[in-house]
Amino acid sequence: MTAIEPSAVAFGSDGLVPAIVQDAGSGRVLMLAWMDREALAATLSSGDVHFHSRSRDRLWRKGETSGNVLRMVDLAVDCDGDALLVTAEPAGPTCHRGTTSCFDAVGPGHTVEAAPLQGFTFLEDLWSTIRTRIADPPPGSYTAKLVAGGVDAVGRKVTEEATEVLLAARDDAEAEAHDGDREATRDALRGEAADLLYHALVLLAERGLAPAAVIATLRERHRP
Repeated sequence: MTAIEPSAVAFGSDGLVPAIVQDAGSGRVLMLAWMDREALAATLSSGDVHFHSRSRDRLWRKGETSGNVLRMVDLAVDCDGDALLVTAEPAGPTCHRGTTSCFDAVGPGHTVEAAPLQGFTFLEDLWSTIRTRIADPPPGSYTAKLVAGGVDAVGRKVTEEATEVLLAARDDAEAEAHDGDREATRDALRGEAADLLYHALVLLAERGLAPAAVIATLRERHRP
């Protein structure tokens, strides 16, 4: 967790600073609220995100009534010191309307829940780690050793993992067809898919092709 000094925060003339809350898993913006010095101190000391309620003019622990608390993962201050970014793990819907985010669309008399994000922002961290391992290999790095074997070594792993994904998917489909316990087959499929994604990124790194180029191709193909 990034530690910040309360003295680095430029509170406004009203003693408040805006705090943007972002989901630690998905990167999705969940809400915007306000903190004063008391709320910031309570957040840092307890790990539960606190705000200053302007309507009630008091300290407010998010989820104190609903139970939908926000557990702080990180807290950062912007370049001017006049805004905070709170990265948190939500325990349930963040918005009082029951939606994941306060920015989800709503219509007359009903709520439209936005499709949940899948946490792809973590792939940015993974890509960065892969590049670091290649540029400055630490002792015993599997990634560095794999890339040192050249395109054939990495390509063989991609092919191998793709086959493992297919076999795991077939096992899960068979378990589903026979109403069997799918916990083991789902775990296997999840693990093999993770291996495939990782090795595909390593192959791109070995070839010097950024994932952004692949995403651009996907966007182009899906353009109306």
